[in-house]
Amino acid sequence: MGASGISIGLIFGAFSLSRTFFLPYFGKLSDIKGRKPFLAAGLIIYAFVSVAFIFSRDANAFIVVRFLQGIASAMILPVAQAYVGEICPPDKEGFVMGLFNLSLYGSLSLGPVMGGLIKDHFGIEASFLCMGILAIVGFLLCLLFLPPIRHERLNSRKQRPLPYLQLLKNKEISGLFVFRLAYSTCIGIVWVFLPIIADEEFALSSSAIGILVMLGVFISGVLQAPMGYMADRLNKILLVVLGGVITSAAILSLEFAKGFWGLFGSNVIFGLGGGIGIPSIMAISVIKGRDTSSMGSLMALLTMAHSIGMLLGSLIAGAIMDIFDLHMAFIFGGIIMAVGTGIFSILNGKSSNCAVTQQ
Repeated sequence: MGASGISIGLIFGAFSLSRTFFLPYFGKLSDIKGRKPFLAAGLIIYAFVSVAFIFSRDANAFIVVRFLQGIASAMILPVAQAYVGEICPPDKEGFVMGLFNLSLYGSLSLGPVMGGLIKDHFGIEASFLCMGILAIVGFLLCLLFLPPIRHERLNSRKQRPLPYLQLLKNKEISGLFVFRLAYSTCIGIVWVFLPIIADEEFALSSSAIGILVMLGVFISGVLQAPMGYMADRLNKILLVVLGGVITSAAILSLEFAKGFWGLFGSNVIFGLGGGIGIPSIMAISVIKGRDTSSMGSLMALLTMAHSIGMLLGSLIAGAIMDIFDLHMAFIFGGIIMAVGTGIFSILNGKSSNCAVTQQ
């Protein structure tokens, strides 16, 4: 459609911007009002957005549609995570959240492949139409199988959730936020700049680049449930630190990777780091959310860290690439991950299961 680089950036950024802005509102409101209405509303908005993509005819329309899609996402992901966190049994937080993340990471791996195949055979409009159909299916499943609000197990019904600033004043929750921010920054760097290196320096095909981009997500997804099981039995703090160290080493190794197989190996290691660290992060988050009666607010806080990290990763690394060199972006990512892991270990070094009490 002849969109400029700035317009393309705004199309991608509009989603993160609106999601980050609305996450605190919907997360906290779901703690008070219940989860089901927000999940259902978000999914039905996703269906309308899918149709809107088909009828968009210029970059400005796409920016508006993506902004609306970000609002819908703010209703779905943190609220779904909070819902699962509320119903998971004590001492099984890692496995249950890992199982949920398996569905999330698996979908992130399958989505681009499905969208590409549908587009190749039936056209780009069919890809968006299928997205809308999946959203409708999710909406109907939500209506039919999730119990009424009055039957939801909401600890926050007994006492109001803590304000966001009070949550962040707790050093362990701040550690969770910093680690998630650093990890998502690395994801943003890899997703944006790995394809550039693969294309410009190694002239890899589009399919090969697609495999590389989704490989880390796939590896991490496969490990979510088993490492969640391990998180329930081992020291969660050590698993997070181990995952952070591996992630930092992986993104630094992209600086020295040569050709497809070098990039392949670095992405496998990158996925391994996320697969080890993230299930423990989610398990600790569920424990903290339960202790504070602020499950939705806490999950929204971590999703905000994810959105901000993805946005900052691409923007800051892009500036580094313009000022210095493309490869410096990966060095920057490795340093950010190492610093984030260090801060997490300092703030959470005493215990992985300390309660955060209401004040």
